Amino acid sequence: MRTGPFAAVAVACALLGGVAALGVGKLTGWTDSSSSTTVFRAAPVDQATGSAATAAVGPFAKPLSGNGFSPSTIYSHRSPGVVTIVSVFGTDPETAERAQGSGFVVSPRGYILTSSHVITNAGDGPSSATPADSVFVEFQDRDRAQARIVGWDVFDDVGLIKVDPAAHALAPVPLGNSAAVVVGQPVAAIGSPFGNENSLAVGVVSATHRSIESLTSTFDLVDAIQTDAPINHGNSGGPLFDARGRVIGINAQIRSSSGVAEGVGFAVPINSAKRSMQQLIANGSVSYAFVGVETTDLTPALAERFGYAVSRGAVVTNVRPGSPADAAGLRAGSGTANAFGVDFPRSGDVIVAIAAHPVAGSEDIARIVTNLSPGQVVRFTVERGHARRELSVRLGERSETH
Repeated sequence: MRTGPFAAVAVACALLGGVAALGVGKLTGWTDSSSSTTVFRAAPVDQATGSAATAAVGPFAKPLSGNGFSPSTIYSHRSPGVVTIVSVFGTDPETAERAQGSGFVVSPRGYILTSSHVITNAGDGPSSATPADSVFVEFQDRDRAQARIVGWDVFDDVGLIKVDPAAHALAPVPLGNSAAVVVGQPVAAIGSPFGNENSLAVGVVSATHRSIESLTSTFDLVDAIQTDAPINHGNSGGPLFDARGRVIGINAQIRSSSGVAEGVGFAVPINSAKRSMQQLIANGSVSYAFVGVETTDLTPALAERFGYAVSRGAVVTNVRPGSPADAAGLRAGSGTANAFGVDFPRSGDVIVAIAAHPVAGSEDIARIVTNLSPGQVVRFTVERGHARRELSVRLGERSETH
């Protein structure tokens, strides 16, 4: 959270008191820095606590009426629910470091969603994230309240804090459905870029289902929403709204060579944030399933060139020793050759289904495992040569530090 180099991807978090709240995620996968895919996601919340968590956060606000896109209407109705977050690292006033980001109220009980790198030092290095010593929330009227950190999720870069609802009037915003987002739809971002509180930016959804470098873990973040709405340092943790004023994502990153917005911003999909939030409310932490393989996409042209029996799937390129995948007998390919401008494995298990859900490529593995639990035994369907095999994999749990 403190200092980190600018690179092609920079976290969209501002500076306060000279503290660089920047970090650059390492593009890795399941096992090391050469990976191209990820598998992660929290275990489902149990029925009792999951229901309580859902009740705690909504829905408490209604979508805006009408079918048009009115930035002024979105701003007037939603900006009271968007807050500036100031995190303080250290207890000595003379040496404490401060960082600033954004967030949004999701419940009259005081829950506020933001990014994990706004309230922790996630992204500073390979060690586990450490929370800020104190967190303050500034509302639209410039009044402030102290917040308590409920928990954080470095894998989806989601943070959750809570203020006493008696400390300030709250204006919760409604959460939308990021799975329904389409390219070209208009969006509005509200946050505190460069410390300029409650600033509005508008644009469109440029792409969906992006797999991007994580700024806070060694895993990629999948299904990110790409937008050309200007997202600058300080917007981190703020909401990305659709035309009806529903939050569809948490603004998290920019892709830039200069460190400022250049028309390519990314938001964590709100559906992922909802899952994280439920677990954080119920347990104070999240857990992620771990497989221990690296894969690459199999396409029809590559399948024909290298003689694979199927035209779509995820070819295993590496199996981590001692991992669940290794124990289950998954095999990586041996040897590569260049075709169509890429180096591709000549052989290797092709994962075509997990728990009966079809796998057309590497990112499908992440999406499926998203809904699975550490310790759960699931069936991986693989093509090995010209034979189909069913392998039982007991999923492990992903560590925050490796």
